[in-house]
Order: sequence, then structure tokens, then C-alpha cells
Amino acid sequence: MKLSADLRDFQTRLGHDFARPDLLSRAVTHSSFSSPTRSDNQRLEFLGDRVLGLVMAEALMAADRGAAEGLLAPRFNALVRKETCADVARGIGLGDVLKLGRSEMMSGGRRKDALLGDAMEAVIAAVYLDAGLEAARALVLRLWGGRIGAVEADARDAKTSLQEWAQARGQTPPVYTALGRAGPDHEPVFTVEVRLASGEAEQAQAGTKRAAEQTAAKALLARMEGRNG
Repeated sequence: MKLSADLRDFQTRLGHDFARPDLLSRAVTHSSFSSPTRSDNQRLEFLGDRVLGLVMAEALMAADRGAAEGLLAPRFNALVRKETCADVARGIGLGDVLKLGRSEMMSGGRRKDALLGDAMEAVIAAVYLDAGLEAARALVLRLWGGRIGAVEADARDAKTSLQEWAQARGQTPPVYTALGRAGPDHEPVFTVEVRLASGEAEQAQAGTKRAAEQTAAKALLARMEGRNG
């Protein structure tokens, strides 16, 4: 098959010329656009998640040969989670070429972390099936770039770190409260508060409830650690 002009441009941005262009076409096809004669990217996403995991695990072990599993695991999770995959996808304009059904398109699907993250994993799988593991590895290492070296030495998510901080001081786990949601359905803004048993609290806003919780937890943890030296 021949690729459309927008997919040819995307292929250039991706840095991989497909010998089997049907793989790329499938990788950018969301289930809302699929049909009995047109496959979606769900099976590719399943495979790409595993390929990404293997490449990232190898890269992290090579980058820090002395790190224990307890440090490698949170770094790994930070690099392969949907938000990171979506951020990489935005960097190469993957959202612009997604094939979406009308309802998904109208609800802002091209900007959703879940759709972008899944599609990024599907593209990785497409490269793997098209040219093998070495090509997929080169692609991942290039696209993730400095993220691998810059991932925090302890990349546990902020909610986990705040809970451990509180429990180490004899407090019950922090309580998260959703304070509100604003904005249109395709671009919501969630406001969340996190509060410790001792009364300290922080609020944050983000495009997802999870992201707002993480931001609030990070802010509160930074404040408490700064206060306690």
C-alpha cells in the first residue's frame, strides 16, 4: 500500500522508512476508526509495550551498572508509563496523524494521554515487526533520548513518596479530595487537594485527576521536607 502524504511526513519525523507501510497505517488507527476490513492498533500496542519495556530495562541497567532493583524499578516505571509515552508522541506529532472516529475526534482524542501513549507503543511494535529488534531499540533510544539519563535517581511517584514520608512520622496516609472539574469535555481541568493528618495541605490543577494528585503530592512533599530540613 502507499502511504498518505501526512503519514509519509510522519515517517520522516519518526526516522524509519517502512518496508511494510501497512504496519504504520495500522499503528495509527484507533479502535473508534476500525472496521471489519480495517484493523486497529490494539494488538500492536500490546506488543509495543513489551518491546519498550525490554529496551528500557536494558538501557537502565547499562546506564547504572551498580543500581539495585529497588532503584531500577521506579526509574523504569517513570520511563514507560503512559504519560511519558504520550509526551514522546507529542514530540513527533503523532497525534496529528491518528485515525480516529468522529466521536473520539470531537472529544479531543488527539490530545489524550491514553490514546497517544497507546499509539506510541503501537508505532514501536510496527518498527519492530518491520525491521527487527535492533531497529526498534535504536528508535526508542533516540526518541526517549535524555530522559533515560535524566530520570531521577529515585523516581518513585510523588504520592508514594509522600505516603512513606507521613508513615515514617507516625501519620496516617494522606487524603486526596477532588475539589472540582472545569473546562470542556475534551480539555478538562481537575482541582485536587492533598491533606496530611497534621493539617498541612496543598492544591493542584491538571488535565487528569491522577496528574493533579501527583502535582499536589509533590508540592506538599517539597514543602514538608524543606521545613524539616
